[in-house]
Amino acid sequence: MAGTPARKTNWFAIWTSVAVVAVVAVVIGAVVWMNNSATAPGEAPQASNINTETGAITFGDGPDTVATYVDFMCPYCNQFEQTEGETIKQLVDDGSVTLELHPVAILDRLSQGTEFSSRSAGAMYAIAAADPDNAYAFMQAMYANQPAESSPGLSDDEIIQIAKDAGVNVTDALAEDITSHKYVKFAQAQQLPEGATGTPSLAINGTLVPVTMNPQTDVIANLTGQ
Repeated sequence: MAGTPARKTNWFAIWTSVAVVAVVAVVIGAVVWMNNSATAPGEAPQASNINTETGAITFGDGPDTVATYVDFMCPYCNQFEQTEGETIKQLVDDGSVTLELHPVAILDRLSQGTEFSSRSAGAMYAIAAADPDNAYAFMQAMYANQPAESSPGLSDDEIIQIAKDAGVNVTDALAEDITSHKYVKFAQAQQLPEGATGTPSLAINGTLVPVTMNPQTDVIANLTGQ
């Protein structure tokens, strides 16, 4: 009786399957990497006045904490600065409060694809890290030169010029940080506080406060000992 013929191994099919599996694994890995890169916070600015965990830029050292969440494209943030900014700045200067400024980027959709909200927030972080003494003046100057919603916003060069005009020491390194968008991904990773629905958002000593554009109601009345 003849023996059973030996089964031939289809090595071509096996190696083809192995190759397909390898390619799929590479594709999956690339997709995971791209997704992680898109959501990663990016490089954080390293400076004593910047809390890299909360994204807060600190001004002053008063006992009460006033936290503001702003988008430089937001006209209501500009209105908030015009109506309440002077009071907050005075409280910072006289040692009553610590201001924690949170630049956020939630209005990129309103800058015709230029991501002005992200770029301006990234520039704010770059300037706060490089020249903290003039960072507040830069913030005020950005509002004074605020572009309209649904416009392209300001270019990087225009932002740099605003910084120079505000007294910021714009070194070559700082200009490079702004034009290379070094901190844009970090800015994009910042979030509004829990319970907030938009900008400007205001929290005093950790409690969210409705913004009425009245500094006496919004700020002064919520400070300890006032």
